[in-house]
Amino acid sequence: MEDRHWLTEAYILFATPYFLYDIVAMFQVYRHRLQVKGHEEAGLGAAVWGFLRREVLMVLHHVFMVAFCFPASLLWRRGRGDYFQGLLFLAELSTPSVSLGKVLIQFQKQNCVLHRLNGLIIIILFFCCRVLLFPYLYWTYSRYASIPVLAVPLVAPWQCNLGAALLWPLQLYWFCLICRAALRPRRPWSTPPDQNRSIKE
Repeated sequence: MEDRHWLTEAYILFATPYFLYDIVAMFQVYRHRLQVKGHEEAGLGAAVWGFLRREVLMVLHHVFMVAFCFPASLLWRRGRGDYFQGLLFLAELSTPSVSLGKVLIQFQKQNCVLHRLNGLIIIILFFCCRVLLFPYLYWTYSRYASIPVLAVPLVAPWQCNLGAALLWPLQLYWFCLICRAALRPRRPWSTPPDQNRSIKE
């Protein structure tokens, strides 16, 4: 509980501007797609409103990380709990696989072996590093304080309970979406049309 590492707070200072940048980047991508589809006549206000309706959970997640997690991590902790803060950073282990999946979809590679293997990795990492993360945090604190797990919410700082109550349901929701996408029927492996034609000839 009292152990310190300089990277804990340094990472927070790095990650906070990233969340703000990511909101702007997501909006730019959304607006570009509108223009490609021929909706460029829509004004900025309409584009912002449409973006917020489409990405409401992601925007709320990012705003929460900046408005709540930033002060909680740098100010309210008062230099304690770097171990638990480090555990929360493990949630980002799933991000590279999620990003790779998006890239493969952009290149229409949904049926390649890499996309399917990456999907399996996403499910495993997301479950271990995001879904199981919050129960593990409470279990670890119960061992530290030598109290039952069910008693941890009664003694843990209210900021920790609030953060877990707001973030864990999001992780469960996103995990359900990931599993539903993984179970969605895919097109069978097929030979490209050009190859089919050459084979017949």
